[in-house]
Amino acid sequence: MKIKIVNQSKHALPDYGTAGAAGVDLRANIDTPITLNPLERTLVPTGLFMEIPVGYEAQVRPRSGLALKKGITVLNSPGTIDADYRGEIRIILVNLSNEPFVIEDGERIAQMVIAAHEQAEWISVESLEDTERGTGGFGSTGVK
Repeated sequence: MKIKIVNQSKHALPDYGTAGAAGVDLRANIDTPITLNPLERTLVPTGLFMEIPVGYEAQVRPRSGLALKKGITVLNSPGTIDADYRGEIRIILVNLSNEPFVIEDGERIAQMVIAAHEQAEWISVESLEDTERGTGGFGSTGVK
């Protein structure tokens, strides 16, 4: 799949780290470091603009290393970038740790996965077919 991208950042285009990688790392494109204090959130620019084909979305997800080691995650995970959005890709980060975290220019702050999707046609009905699960949710299928 080919996706048009405008790179106004100081960094190379996102790339896949390995042959089997599902996502590409997104980098902070900032002039000065950002200190993210505990429980604070911020919007981090990437300098990237994309033209995603209709029928696809870009999903923005946390980087597992940042989440585990530093407590830094993407707040609206996964964030969705729609095919008709043409603005800059910016990442909402939150610090869930007890320590301040400094975001440096070029730091890998999130990952992005391109995924196919469909738009549903909603059909209004008076009832739904019964299933074994029924209306059970939030742990209703058991503990293990």
